[in-house]
This record gives sequence, C-alpha cells and structure tokens, in this order.
Amino acid sequence: MPNALTCIAFKPRSATRRRALLLSGELSPPSALTEELLSAVAKTSAEFWPGVPVVPIMSAGATDGRFLRNVGIPTFGHSGLAGDQDDVRAHGKDERVVVKSFFEGGEYLYRLVKRLSGYEKAA
Repeated sequence: MPNALTCIAFKPRSATRRRALLLSGELSPPSALTEELLSAVAKTSAEFWPGVPVVPIMSAGATDGRFLRNVGIPTFGHSGLAGDQDDVRAHGKDERVVVKSFFEGGEYLYRLVKRLSGYEKAA
C-alpha cells in the first residue's frame, strides 16, 4: 500500500502559487461534500451508533483548513466524539469528554480513515 501522503494530488497550480497561497491569509472556497465521503461517514457511524442520522453542519469555530484548501487539498473537520446534547461544556473551565466517547471516537476515526484511504478495500 502506498504511503497516504503520496496519494495527495494537488490541483494544477505552479509550486510558487501553492506556496504563496499556503502562506497567505487568503480565504478559500469550501471543500465539496462528495457522496464517497458522506457514505463512508454514514457507514462507519452506523457501526458505532446505529440509527443515528448523519447530518453535516457548519461549526462556529475556526480551523487552519483554508491553508490546505488553498493548495488544493479538500479539508473537513470531524471529531468522531459522541456527547450528551444536554451537557455541553465546550471550552469551559470544566470542559470534558466522556471516557467511553474518547475511546470510541479514536476507534471510529481509525476505521473511517482506513475506509477513506482505500486500505479497507485492499485488505
């Protein structure tokens, strides 16, 4: 199996333009939500949380994703963590994650990356 980093293909742009975009604060268009991506998320989610719908949302937070998108790398945020919707403590002095969710989330993301990388099909 090839190294995952060798599978990244840049959209045709000069190397100088890619470096300039990577270092700039230039805004970027959103990455397209493809059927391949959404079905991989839905299939993996169903293994952990059967019957729970997968609904794409836009987070109010910020990431460095624009730098990757500006050089042609589709970029998404996805935590894989399940939580109690009535106990939101994000960024509070008592922020926490349920221990079971922490370990499930790690396994979930591991399986999702394998599925998206094609490793699951090759094995």
